[in-house]
Amino acid sequence: MHKKKKTVMAVAVLVGGLAVGLWTFTRPAPKRITAPTAVPVQVVNVVREDVPRYATGIGSVLSLQNVVVRTQVDGILTRLMVKEGQRVKAGDLLATIDDRSIRAALGQANAQLSQSQAQLNVAEIDLKRYKLLTQDNSIPKQQFDQQQALVNQLKATVQGNQASINAAQVQLSYTQIRSPVTGRVGIRNVDEGNFLRVTDANGLFSVTQIDPIAVEFSLPQDMLPTLHELLAAPAPAKVNAYMGDGTTGTLLGGGTLSLIDNQVAATTGTIRAKALFDNTTEKLWPGQLVSVRIQTAIDRAALKVPPQVVQRGIDQHYVFRVTGDKVEVVPVKVLYQNSDLVLISGVNVNDVLVSDGQSRLKDGAHIEVVKAEPLATLADAGGAAK
Repeated sequence: MHKKKKTVMAVAVLVGGLAVGLWTFTRPAPKRITAPTAVPVQVVNVVREDVPRYATGIGSVLSLQNVVVRTQVDGILTRLMVKEGQRVKAGDLLATIDDRSIRAALGQANAQLSQSQAQLNVAEIDLKRYKLLTQDNSIPKQQFDQQQALVNQLKATVQGNQASINAAQVQLSYTQIRSPVTGRVGIRNVDEGNFLRVTDANGLFSVTQIDPIAVEFSLPQDMLPTLHELLAAPAPAKVNAYMGDGTTGTLLGGGTLSLIDNQVAATTGTIRAKALFDNTTEKLWPGQLVSVRIQTAIDRAALKVPPQVVQRGIDQHYVFRVTGDKVEVVPVKVLYQNSDLVLISGVNVNDVLVSDGQSRLKDGAHIEVVKAEPLATLADAGGAAK
């Protein structure tokens, strides 16, 4: 009997152990409480500055004066006084044409004038005598009238001779070709010894004014009210010309807005404008294509952020503002933007906004602020990867 009780107790202990082991292995694992993962972001501060606004366009450089030098008389080109590319001033002698035939015609006209003048002097003396004789009826009145007509005829002849002399002198002046403008001589089309004709279309060469110079450019017609305001302003609006892009290209010169065209181009909806530039360094060249940037206004004490800070929602723009280790969504209004900056309202100066990493953010998300890697580090990493 005693032995049987021991067996029953052993079986009970074994069953209990098996039950405990089964419960241990089959019970559900306890849930782990994990902290939310922080999103790495980069941030910037809102700054307050006076920010100028600009309008950009494509323009072409135009000379204020471009003259094709042509002969005004037929003749042989005897001498060229300038070289190609030479700078000349208005009135400088550029070339000479054979003037011997014109000088001969001028001498003949002077001789005819002297002859006519001598005849007129004699006729006027006779007229005075006839006038005295008619007072006592010594000669007929008709003879006096004829003498008066002869004097008038000779006066007309003298005037005609003088006109011939003036015409010959004008022709003679054409044999000396002088520069009509200050500028630079272009490539010549003829050489010394060639026979020039007035009908030659190409001319000798051109003289182009380089300094000052103009730039003509086009802007959207929506800019017309702004352009009118700029022209009416006391200080002329500043215009910069660049080689290449208007923000990263090479600055060629600075000028001022001078005029706008009197009509809008119906086919393109643009308005043409012109700016004047001092071009002492001659970086601007006629016919050159340039990018133009004109200052249209200045926003005083504006809130400025980089373009990547502002996000676009379904019906409004917004930013992520940092509050401690979290972010909040703040709606903002975009007042002005370009490729370098955005002016906004709806935030305060020195607010910390997220500038990179917004794709993983939502309102109330936890963040970790990280610094941007220096450019040198990025370059070294790129080289190592290669």
